[in-house]
Amino acid sequence: MLIAGEASGDIHAAALMDRIRKYDPEAEFVFFGGDSMAAVAGKAPAVHIRQMAYMGFSEVLRNLANIRRNLKLAKKLIVERRPDCLILIDYPSFNLKVAEKAKALGIRVFYYISPKVWAWKEWRVRTIKRLVDHMFVIFPFEPDWYRQHHQWDVTYVGNPTVAEIDHALAQAPSFDDFVAKHGLRSKPIIALLPGSRRGEIKNNLPVMIEAARRFVQYQIVIAGAPAIDENFYRQFTSLPIIFDDRMALLSNSRAALVTSGTATLEAAIATIPQVACYRSNGKKFAYDIMKRLISVPFVTLPNLIAGREVIPEKLLHMCTADTVSEALSPLMALQGAKRLEMLEGYRDVRHALGEEDAADNAAQAIIRRLQSPTVAE
Repeated sequence: MLIAGEASGDIHAAALMDRIRKYDPEAEFVFFGGDSMAAVAGKAPAVHIRQMAYMGFSEVLRNLANIRRNLKLAKKLIVERRPDCLILIDYPSFNLKVAEKAKALGIRVFYYISPKVWAWKEWRVRTIKRLVDHMFVIFPFEPDWYRQHHQWDVTYVGNPTVAEIDHALAQAPSFDDFVAKHGLRSKPIIALLPGSRRGEIKNNLPVMIEAARRFVQYQIVIAGAPAIDENFYRQFTSLPIIFDDRMALLSNSRAALVTSGTATLEAAIATIPQVACYRSNGKKFAYDIMKRLISVPFVTLPNLIAGREVIPEKLLHMCTADTVSEALSPLMALQGAKRLEMLEGYRDVRHALGEEDAADNAAQAIIRRLQSPTVAE
């Protein structure tokens, strides 16, 4: 049984399912996830990520009945199906509650892709250690962090984003073919990636649009999240929105404005200059609180992996059209110093991630542990 609650988790979990089936052709899956997982499993998810991707207190509160219903169903499936193992993909608030049920029934629990506890909510580690038999992480700094801060050995299996992005870029069309396919103009593109959740989009998209519109020689194109209906975007803009073709959009863009998250790493691997945006309530006191709670020097993944600022981070009250456009401006010239410096940083990020097949490594390790109960967790 696998549970992924977001679009990126659906992609990563689908690759893991594919590799598990490679080594265990008779493997059967029950899962919460999206279209990518459904394609591998050959059946629909028990719950689709469209009914799971909620962000922020108010959005969670409004959807509390759905969340409780999903949690009840997950626990029911655990009891009825008695899977050989439960594999959690990030999404900690929900997943750890399901893990509690699995653990009580003696079912092995594996975590593939750690929650970002090294950034915030570090207190969750105690619960994770109690409920999870083994953790497979995808960022090279995580094993040392877990070992040094919590005396727990976790396994770095590689980063799935590298292989996924390389594959997607190999399939990407030329600029002319891309704009023709989507009915766009021939002007160079600024891509907007405002996030995969309604709260993120609501907070970040208006700021991104206002900042990007200052570059009048470019066209603005929005990457739509697969779990969000187009009508939701239309309350903010009439700009072109492209669904299910994000990497083609990125690869054919001059630069991007990206909501902090996995997409910042995707843009880095695709070598597209970017500014990271994370607008919330915009209040300075919220920023001050966040700085006290976060235990790492950066928020975005490329910066964390490189150990320095590779991409500018515009957070909370500092995420305005003025600050974002100011950071974006020096990245637009193809031979500009800031752009070339960022691309050099991207090379360092890629080198740090390595070339391991994360899904394959994790699949083999999970199967080995299931076949040999004596394997150390």
